Amino acid sequence: MKIIVALDVDSCAEALRLVSQLKGRVGLFKIGSQLFTSEGPEFVREIVRQGEKVFLDLKFHDIPNTVAKAVLAAAGLGVSMLTVHAGGGLKMMSAAANALKQMRDAAERPQLLGVTVLTSLADEDLVQVGVSAGVASHVARLARLAEKAGLDGVVASPSELSLLRGQLGSAMKIVTPGIRPAGSEVNDQSRIATPAAALHAGADYLVIGRPITASSDPAASLEKILSEL
Repeated sequence: MKIIVALDVDSCAEALRLVSQLKGRVGLFKIGSQLFTSEGPEFVREIVRQGEKVFLDLKFHDIPNTVAKAVLAAAGLGVSMLTVHAGGGLKMMSAAANALKQMRDAAERPQLLGVTVLTSLADEDLVQVGVSAGVASHVARLARLAEKAGLDGVVASPSELSLLRGQLGSAMKIVTPGIRPAGSEVNDQSRIATPAAALHAGADYLVIGRPITASSDPAASLEKILSEL
């Protein structure tokens, strides 16, 4: 299944309610900084114990040794996918990838993704932090660096999908946030697409949060999206 549901909620109870409504019908559940900070590693283990796959989206960004140890700790929780910031550089990403490759059981190794440029950012935001190349160019540069470092894929917005598909090897996965079904609120995203458009452009996985989780009937909202696909 290509849908990743973002559990960007405040509490374990709220997240478990969503999981119970959606389990078995999505590819993975994404746990990010908000939920992980409030509920901790044990909540990740709980979702895994329920037989669901977890995308731990903590976007590690630190010195290479620290990130290597962090991704190993995340793998120990049983997650299926996790992220580092590609902006951490080649040495950091390579250290993370190499650490996971040392795991004795390859079947338990999570997919490691490099986050390129957050979907809330536009060209003017990058200029403010000294990046003048523009979002698309910067995303492509970071994605190629992630591939060189041995990562399994990248996280990139719908706007860069076609560009990346033309530059990355076929084995590189692209996980795409900023997915908004027709008629949904944009919220704080600036580079978005509908689910069907993103898949057509080459996304392997679609990260969808509020259009499902903030709905009065999350299961029905998910089914509507699946039917459109």
